[in-house]
Order: sequence, then structure tokens, then C-alpha cells
Amino acid sequence: MLVGAPVVRELRLSEVGARIDYFHDASDGFLETLGIERERLPGRAEWRAHYEHEFSLPIPARESYLLAWELDGELVGFSSADPFTFGSEAFMHLHIRAPDRRRSGLGVQFVRRSADVYFSTLELKTLYCQPNAFNVAPNRTLQKAGFRYVKTFIDQPHPMNVRQPLTRWVLERPA
Repeated sequence: MLVGAPVVRELRLSEVGARIDYFHDASDGFLETLGIERERLPGRAEWRAHYEHEFSLPIPARESYLLAWELDGELVGFSSADPFTFGSEAFMHLHIRAPDRRRSGLGVQFVRRSADVYFSTLELKTLYCQPNAFNVAPNRTLQKAGFRYVKTFIDQPHPMNVRQPLTRWVLERPA
């Protein structure tokens, strides 16, 4: 099957429902691999209102910056820089929505292209990613995408998450 080139672009407000559904519709087992407890998820309406507010702000004033991962016109995944400090650093998150699209090598391409967008749009010097240390797929993806391993430690990366072992990866702005 021929597949078009992966496209990375800013996520549209009209698409945030797919991001919200990704988490709310996930099985408890899958959420566990992300270190998320279902009861910590914001309600769908509350989450939507949050994004409506975020999208009304200029990018440097936002709490997060969202990217869409598209393949052949289909939204197959997304990434977020959350939190970020404009002009300095960001923490990247990465998700491929459909299980049948995972483990296909697409993640590496999407991560590399997302990093380019984050460095440019957010004027970053440093990009981090901290997946659950036991979630093998994103850790391998980051390594293949050129991120450098920093450390493994225990933390709660986001209010949706529980304290968990994380692996910190870093990518510095290209010279």
C-alpha cells in the first residue's frame, strides 16, 4: 500500500475533540501505559472550553501548542508542547491515535517534523520529552528521532498523570 508523506501542522480548534476523545475513549489499560488515571481527566466540556480559551490567545501566551499528524488526509495522531517557555524550552508529548498505525515507523517521521515546527514556531533552544519509562514505543521513537537520553526518574509530569517512572530525552536546537 502506497502511503503519502506525513504532514505535521497546527491542530485546528475544530479538531480538539479528536484529542479529547483519544483520552476519554481509551481503555484503562492503555491509559495506564501513559501513566494517566481516568478520574484525573478533565471533563469533555471543561477540556473543550480550555482549548477554546487557549486558541484565542497568541501562541507565546498559551499553556500548550498543539500539532496535528496527518497521513493521506487522515488525522492519525497529534503532539503537544506542554508546558513551554517561549524562546527557551518545551516538553513534547506524542500520540498516534489508531493502534494499527503504531509500530510502523511513522512516529519517528512525525516526531522529527514536529520538533522542527516546535523549534521554529516557539523559538526554542531545547525540546524535551518524558514518556513513561515502561512505555517502550515512545522511548524507542525518541531515540530513533535523534533525541538524547538524559535520565530516568520518578515524577508527576501533568495533573492527569500519577507519579511514575519517566525517561527524559532532549533535543537541542540545530546550529
